[in-house]
Amino acid sequence: MTPALRSTLVLTLASLPVAAQATNGYFMHGSSVKAQGMAGVSLALAHDSIKSASNPASLIALGSQYDAGLTFFDPNRSADINVNGFGLDGHYDGNEDGPFWIPEAGFARRHNDRLAYGLAMYANGGMNTSYANNPFSNFGSSGSAGVDLSQMFVTGSVAYKLNERHSIGAGVTYVYQRFAAEGLQAFDNAGWSSAPGSVTNNGYDSADGWGLKLGWQGQVTDSLTLGASWSSRIETDRFEKYSGLFAEQGGFDVPESYGVGFAWQVNPRWTLAGDWERIEYSEVKSVGNAFPANAPLGASQGPGFGWQDIDVYKLGVIYVASPKLTLRAGISHADQPIPASQTLLNILAPGVIQDHASFGASWQLSPKQSLTFSYTRALEEKVKGQNSIPGMLGGGEANLNMSQNIVGVAWQYRF
Repeated sequence: MTPALRSTLVLTLASLPVAAQATNGYFMHGSSVKAQGMAGVSLALAHDSIKSASNPASLIALGSQYDAGLTFFDPNRSADINVNGFGLDGHYDGNEDGPFWIPEAGFARRHNDRLAYGLAMYANGGMNTSYANNPFSNFGSSGSAGVDLSQMFVTGSVAYKLNERHSIGAGVTYVYQRFAAEGLQAFDNAGWSSAPGSVTNNGYDSADGWGLKLGWQGQVTDSLTLGASWSSRIETDRFEKYSGLFAEQGGFDVPESYGVGFAWQVNPRWTLAGDWERIEYSEVKSVGNAFPANAPLGASQGPGFGWQDIDVYKLGVIYVASPKLTLRAGISHADQPIPASQTLLNILAPGVIQDHASFGASWQLSPKQSLTFSYTRALEEKVKGQNSIPGMLGGGEANLNMSQNIVGVAWQYRF
């Protein structure tokens, strides 16, 4: 990562709140605006150069092009606390910050009939909450409460065509992420944390790391294409300012993910496609460890958000209405990452969304240029707590609620 590119990423993150509680847990449901219009379906398709973030093998089918887009992300997140012995009962609105803007950009170039390469910049995930009415105030916290995690990814990829029907791809991913927490003073002491003073209200801290992507696409029949992709766990630097909050002294790695997909061209106008994706949230201790734990916050075995691994199922269609107009639609369903017993700490990160419904369209402005639009409704989801607030914190239940509206627009230029 050159100093110039790193500076560009830092300035982008500083000027835009690029991610805020994304949709499949804290992963985005689609890596580009075209994929978002199909609820994220992408592994056996060749949408655009940004989609190489999902499957680098798709680059060989793209040709040469530039892509740029912007997504408007509007989450509605809230929590309710009931029957708490410390008097925290009430409704808490976590929408003091937002909506948010998520940029994307990329290019792909076909070197020859067998080799292509490209670069994609995108936001894969994040989380954000801001509660003006602090849910932890009666525990000893003050001011607004919330967290802000933004993640920007850059993936450089190369694809090779093995023969007329099969291609493989590999990519190297750089991630830059920043994080801040506020209003958690109740946990900033030796009774709760292994590093008091490194829990809350320390401003933004940053971390980065590198990972690997591998992919394959194969046209197994004249009408059926299959795809598979794997993204390694990305081990990042620690958030040192929050070494007393996140397990492993501020660790917050990016989980491993992988999936398979199909695209069936029913006829020249209709294509039916679907993906299955697996996200291994539990492997990252700061995400997967349960709260409370037998160790303090920030310790190697300290509490996390208690998230489970999830499977995501996506199904979409493409309809070529005319030489200039292509329509898309899709639905997806994901497992619930947050168990009912883990809702208290997840007031800060209520990534409970499970179902999406999307539609989109691309308009060919000229032989070289096109515009794409997508809209996604992340359907309202609630998780009711069960034994979610420990007795030492007054007992009772914390309930989580979230819905989202997501609108994207993108431009593509072929050369």
